[in-house]
Amino acid sequence: MLVIYNSISKQKEIFKPIYDNEVRMYVCGMTVYDYCHMGHARTVVAFDVINRYLRYAGYQVTYVRNITDIDDKIIHRAVENKESIQSLTTRFIQAMDEDLQALGTLKPDFEPKATDYVAEMIAIIEKLIAEGLAYVGRTGDVYFDVMQFEHYGKLAHKDLEALQAGARVAVEEAKKSPLDFVLWKLSKPNEPYWASPWGNGRPGWHTECVVMSKLQLGQPFDIHGGGHDLKFPHHENELAQAEGAYHQDFVHYWMHVGFIEINKEKMSKSLNNFFTIRDVLCEWRPEVLRYFLLASHYRSPVDYSLEALEGAHQALDRLYLALRGVDLNVEVVEDVVAEQYEERFKEAMDDDFNTPIALSVLFDLVRELNRAKVEGKDNVVALAQKLKHLAGVLCILTEPTEQYFQHSAANKMGIEAIENLVAQRRLARSEKNWVKADEIRQQLAEKGVIIEDSGEATTWRYE
Repeated sequence: MLVIYNSISKQKEIFKPIYDNEVRMYVCGMTVYDYCHMGHARTVVAFDVINRYLRYAGYQVTYVRNITDIDDKIIHRAVENKESIQSLTTRFIQAMDEDLQALGTLKPDFEPKATDYVAEMIAIIEKLIAEGLAYVGRTGDVYFDVMQFEHYGKLAHKDLEALQAGARVAVEEAKKSPLDFVLWKLSKPNEPYWASPWGNGRPGWHTECVVMSKLQLGQPFDIHGGGHDLKFPHHENELAQAEGAYHQDFVHYWMHVGFIEINKEKMSKSLNNFFTIRDVLCEWRPEVLRYFLLASHYRSPVDYSLEALEGAHQALDRLYLALRGVDLNVEVVEDVVAEQYEERFKEAMDDDFNTPIALSVLFDLVRELNRAKVEGKDNVVALAQKLKHLAGVLCILTEPTEQYFQHSAANKMGIEAIENLVAQRRLARSEKNWVKADEIRQQLAEKGVIIEDSGEATTWRYE
């Protein structure tokens, strides 16, 4: 029985989809004015695993992740670069796709762009004005009137009076309250714009997800997700618009992913303490990065460090080593012991997608597999296949085993050079020239290559 921590109730709840065996999920995507950073990777990988597990569990999933391709940051960056907005956003959408594909994430079923839905955003703003929930400010921009929506703050568990007390005293002349947020922003000279009943302009950021989620998934839908930083005000403002306009629940389960931190401080572009995905992938293999992200529960903060990445690398080595020497293509009958590990894996993932516990089950399975190898049991292949299968739900152990160990990098010896030295060492061993064999082993070790002898066979891997 799957349970999910629901941000709006602040507790784990039994997951009951609106339609049997169907899950409709929307996740806030990227604003495409720069390369994706590790904070983005954390959220995308978390929901990729959730998507994969729901499908593994037998649900028919419709997964939507939007692209914000117009906002102030995009406009400013295009001006800085002296390029068109379309050129900028097209370039960074392509870069985003490359980075996320490298991390092994599945493409969403739908990936709507904000600029394709401006007419629909205008329509919901008109409806909010008609409902008495929005107004045209003194400068012509349109605002949501927070005081007119009685449930404002229910997602983030913030009291409206406390929010007002904490807001700045000086209110913009255009707004009734400092908490009111913009729905339609009039354009400045030389800025992109769309025609509207209130003048040429563009929609506010908080409106796009309301429109795109409703059009793709209906209202209400099952799961809405994003980074923890989006809970307030972005998701709170989405909820206010959707429920204010249509007088029904917006979402049944709200899910939020914890921050990536450096020295206990959130990684973000605004703090200039971020690493882009592609920067990290220049130093670490994608599967190492993915494992690092899965080693902590999605709701917990994660401290980014070289030590943590090295730990992920070593953990992956242990998993792959267990598969080494096993022919995974052999047909086997169902094994009771292997099936017990699958049940434990499902129990972990059914508990709010607890990937750290799921990974610990994989390591228990590794110990069982290694013991079966030593004892010559007949369920070695069944255990190895189960390890590969369950790891695949998390999208790790995806490479052929030897390819993983013999992966070449720019700063390491090439495979052909290594194989030549291994062949020379093999010959030296056959001639009982142990001195030369040891010299070659040491030569390879200095290049980061580990030699492993097992009887007559010799294998190698990068350390």
